[in-house]
Amino acid sequence: MSALIENYDVAVIGAGHAGCEAALASARLGLETIIFTVSVESIALMPCNPNIGGSSKGHLVREIDALGGEMGKNIDKTFIQSKMLNKSKGPAVHSLRAQADKAQYSRRMRQVLENTNHLTIKQAEVTEIVVQDNKITGVKTFSGALYQCKAAILCTGTYLRSRCLYGEVINYTGPNGLQAANYLSESLKKNGIEMFRFKTGTPARIDKRSIDFSKMQEQYGDERVIPFSFTTNPDDVQIKQESCWLTYTNEETHNIIRKNLNRSPLYAGVIEGTGPRYCPSIEDKVVKFADKNRHQVFLEPEGLYTNEMYVGGMSSSLPEDVQHNMYHSVPGLENAKIVKNAYAIEYDCINPRQLNPTLEFKNIEGLFSGGQFNGSSGYEEAAAQGLVAGINAACKLLKREMLVLDRSQAYIGVLIDDLVTKENKEPYRMMTSRAEYRLLLRQDNAIFRLSEIGHRVGLISDEQFNRVLDLEHEIEMEIKRLENTFVGTTKEVQDLLEKYQSTLINSGVDLAELVKRPELSYDLIAPIDKSRVLLDEKVTEQVNIIIKYDGYIKRQLKQVEQFKKIENKKIPDGFDFKEINGLRIEAKQKLDLFKPVSIGQASRISGVTPADISVLLVYLEQLKYRN
Repeated sequence: MSALIENYDVAVIGAGHAGCEAALASARLGLETIIFTVSVESIALMPCNPNIGGSSKGHLVREIDALGGEMGKNIDKTFIQSKMLNKSKGPAVHSLRAQADKAQYSRRMRQVLENTNHLTIKQAEVTEIVVQDNKITGVKTFSGALYQCKAAILCTGTYLRSRCLYGEVINYTGPNGLQAANYLSESLKKNGIEMFRFKTGTPARIDKRSIDFSKMQEQYGDERVIPFSFTTNPDDVQIKQESCWLTYTNEETHNIIRKNLNRSPLYAGVIEGTGPRYCPSIEDKVVKFADKNRHQVFLEPEGLYTNEMYVGGMSSSLPEDVQHNMYHSVPGLENAKIVKNAYAIEYDCINPRQLNPTLEFKNIEGLFSGGQFNGSSGYEEAAAQGLVAGINAACKLLKREMLVLDRSQAYIGVLIDDLVTKENKEPYRMMTSRAEYRLLLRQDNAIFRLSEIGHRVGLISDEQFNRVLDLEHEIEMEIKRLENTFVGTTKEVQDLLEKYQSTLINSGVDLAELVKRPELSYDLIAPIDKSRVLLDEKVTEQVNIIIKYDGYIKRQLKQVEQFKKIENKKIPDGFDFKEINGLRIEAKQKLDLFKPVSIGQASRISGVTPADISVLLVYLEQLKYRN
């Protein structure tokens, strides 16, 4: 019996947040691309929290947008509440977060995929990768069909051999009861790919009509909404927003959980996978933070056309009857009707140290990987990796230089470097504290940092890039104008300084010096800035931050200069670390295991000391002279 055979340039396996970005990047760069999904209804599905962005994750979305990805545009079209987090802190940690209409988010992304040239959507389960001479040549589906390809991208999320658990109930399905992918893991293992077993979880969904909101604190969106995407007109996102709600667990809740821990599959040893440290279940919170008598619980709407509410902060794998009592003990949820039970999900993923910084497997040419399958957690982390994998698969086939963002360029660079360089024993989550140069890698300047790269790759249009260049010029000219505009000790000036409790001046001062003062800003000094003209808010925001944090920014730029010196020292392909006599045994083993591509990457491997790096540098220098 003959099976179907088709030919494509790139095959993307999985249509979650990583798969969508990977497939769109590849297709938009002109490669004939096919994307496989176990169900077209699961394209860009949000099986857990109904939001995009948040602390550090908002940075990733802005960077995806600056490189030509779709996530920022999609949430701008489908959000129901938007909020800039951490506004009381410095700009390095400001992060945009938006509640999504989950159904609409998925629907719009599917429409984008369906209407993208060179992109084919196929509902089928991929069960096998075809590798010849350590090179990907195709993928096979459950039906036996062969899709020959020159590159493939694994974006399987949480579907591989997945099972959902709560109490004694075990369902062998993917998230939201969707079909699991049970065969591909075996094929990957046969091809020498090392697999991990991780787990994550999601809380219950509750009928909005059964919630007593009078016992909760209402949480509003920002009065003036700032879009994620550079291409979105800010006036188009000023919509009527939905509210979220805050309540708390209490001692009664915690006692219910403690009494039933033995019935939790997590504590009964039924779950073998490792869970995310920074997104713990409510059972974990109660056990690990025993001194806390309450934990925050956020009630978030899942969309405009559903009554389902997401119970943020209370993911669980406790049995159904315990969940019933536990949720009912929370103020406002006494009569709550549970639409969907909370559950934990366990799934196969890879050890990401098998990947190069390009997200291509070291031992299988043309096979790339992105998203939760790489041992990360979160929609935004997944989308960022998918975009990079899609770009690099296309660049490889087009014989262009592949994209590697370093830690000084982007949060995406930090994310991928951490995954491929460090030993990750649990699902990896992005945080601002992971970025050494976070004052330079702000979410507000992502478009200025990365649009040149997006344009060079071919995903940012000439028109958009020229707009960015125009804004950069305006920023530069406005800073110069402020540095060369002086005000004297007039009554108007002194009154303004007194109004904001700022030290009065004894002689003339340039406006830039006033902007630098902590209690003042570019906007606040407007009444005494007589030559000011109306500028785009993107320009004024950058002017304010660049002037105010000038000293700190210059200091970080010097640190980046030092970082680049070792980051740019490349280690030759196939380099044998065991040859170096002066290296400690542990360093040889770790370097041989991770096979770093640069001295910078080598220096971040756990177990490799500064002394080992010095020995390595000397050896590489001698090697250069020998050759």
